[in-house]
Amino acid sequence: MERLFRLSERGTDPRTEILAGLSTFLTMAYIVVVNPSIMTAAGIDQGAAFVATCLAAAIGSMLMGLIANFPIALAPGMGLNAYFAFAVVQGMGVPWQVALGAVFLSGLIFFAVSILKAREWLVNGIPVSLKFGIAAGIGFFLGLIGLKNMGLVVADPATLVGLGSLTQTSTLIACAGFLVIAGLSARGVPGAIIIGILATAAAGIPFGLTKLAGIASLPPSLAPTFMQLDIAGALGLGITGIVFTFFIVDLLDNTGTLIGTVHRAGLMNKDGTVPNLGRALVADSTGAMTGAVLGTSTTVSYIESAAGIQAGGRTGLTAVTVGVLFLLALFLAPLATSIPAFATAPALVFVACLMAKALQELDWEDATEYMPAIVTALAMPFTFSIATGIGLGFIAYAGGKTLAGRAGDVHGAVWLIAVLSAIKFSLI
Repeated sequence: MERLFRLSERGTDPRTEILAGLSTFLTMAYIVVVNPSIMTAAGIDQGAAFVATCLAAAIGSMLMGLIANFPIALAPGMGLNAYFAFAVVQGMGVPWQVALGAVFLSGLIFFAVSILKAREWLVNGIPVSLKFGIAAGIGFFLGLIGLKNMGLVVADPATLVGLGSLTQTSTLIACAGFLVIAGLSARGVPGAIIIGILATAAAGIPFGLTKLAGIASLPPSLAPTFMQLDIAGALGLGITGIVFTFFIVDLLDNTGTLIGTVHRAGLMNKDGTVPNLGRALVADSTGAMTGAVLGTSTTVSYIESAAGIQAGGRTGLTAVTVGVLFLLALFLAPLATSIPAFATAPALVFVACLMAKALQELDWEDATEYMPAIVTALAMPFTFSIATGIGLGFIAYAGGKTLAGRAGDVHGAVWLIAVLSAIKFSLI
């Protein structure tokens, strides 16, 4: 263990690492409830989605721990799962098998970029302001879905959206659940989100809104989703934009999380770069491909890993511990699949609040920096498309800098994405 994780070199020990892994798991355990709920909206079997979620998180976390020796856990990403289910499958009418094929292809591209020097060109070329805008926009996208599932936001023919009925029992319970999550989080309670989800679901039992099917059992079958991805279909005409969106969001999500968590762990190189960046991205991209094979949306690094780092986690043993705990969670399928949508909705809104914090990091003195970020963040929920938000944001960045006489500040990667996006929009 010492040779594998270099524990003494990083000033830690097995007990600290295992407790850190438990802290990280508790903060992100909500995904085993939320992700299957979102995947069912895409037509995927809920039991199989639960197993795929647990296995993807376990395998991805272990890969990160063993390959890169970082205390960073992985699981199906929030935002990308919503894009998969609501924008790609429901919105565009793409079969979920083809959508899984697109996830696999995006992971394959990510893997290729991870082992080539192109990764530095892409990662360093995308401006920080757009990274913040994308993070916040995905948060707003999740928030809109969460508010809809809570019953607070409904369609309105006159104003597009309107206020739902506040007399609905499920809506009132969901609102209370959101406040519970926020209150527990403010108190620093580990696992605040999963506690809030379970409390909300439990509150629905007396009203017949939650039907508990049990707590523990053998895992459901993975057969409905295992190896069901349609790569040939994903290569078909019209899927290119979807693959690109999965790829670029996966890349930005993972690099942003890596930078933030590695810095917090005190593992950053003196020149400000991330050590073992290539290995970490290989673990991420392999996790994404594995998740697609199992039957779930893109697997990404989780910012909740900061909870384990705060508890003293400094090596890959923390991530491996998280992976083992996700394997144990496989036996809680009856409980996880009993949670109704109104109980997971508050978690979506709370995660949206966390992701919106990225906007505070913008340079509010430079319109060419904050304007594209805000365009990105607003376009995602209002067009109900993460892809559209990214495209409009890159076009706004390149155009704004050019008109301000600062075209030289625009990196080649930004120009490439902006031009491709403009071509795509012109063909709609």
